[in-house]
Amino acid sequence: MNTLMEMRQAVVETGRQMIGRGLVAGTWGNISMRSQSGEQIAITPSGRPYDQLTPEDIVVVDPAGQILAGRRPSSELALHLAIYHARTDVLAIVHTHSLYATACAVAGKAIPASLEEMVQAVGGPVQVAAYALPGTVELAANAVAALADRSAVLLANHGVAACGPSLSEALLVAELVEKAAHIHVMAQQLGGARELSEEDVALMRRFYLEHYRPGK
Repeated sequence: MNTLMEMRQAVVETGRQMIGRGLVAGTWGNISMRSQSGEQIAITPSGRPYDQLTPEDIVVVDPAGQILAGRRPSSELALHLAIYHARTDVLAIVHTHSLYATACAVAGKAIPASLEEMVQAVGGPVQVAAYALPGTVELAANAVAALADRSAVLLANHGVAACGPSLSEALLVAELVEKAAHIHVMAQQLGGARELSEEDVALMRRFYLEHYRPGK
């Protein structure tokens, strides 16, 4: 996917899927996609409902955050730029406010490595980043630190940031994190979740990356 219009259209379509799957409500959350060259980032605008977005509404910025097309980018632009700067493997990010994952974020509880499909896609447990106000550089730095080399992070009292090499995978990661959070909450009522060993997590993650990841 090389053209700006294709990138902007992909962001619009992902937004519709995200709200259709109950991962966000209203105008909260945000989505971005980085070009293969790394020189352009398409990101949702601030305060616009997902079901009303058009490709022309999607803002395009450079890696420093300077606007190349569109008007006002998402208030979480700093979060997206920080993840892209830290992770050259990431080409797409979705930030969601899904119910159970956000409950874990509000409680300050990581989602453990107990669901096989989640650890394959994420690479381990989903940690909680230290709290900072939304839209700040501090939030972005805290998220990058807690994300490390995995594909998702919980933003304390806020929501989830999920990432990947494509928008479809970033959205999949967000869905699997929400599913794992839901199962974790239910498992706690049954006496607690049994976590997978670090060795098994590493094996499943490697298998996913080498054989099972979408597009392989």
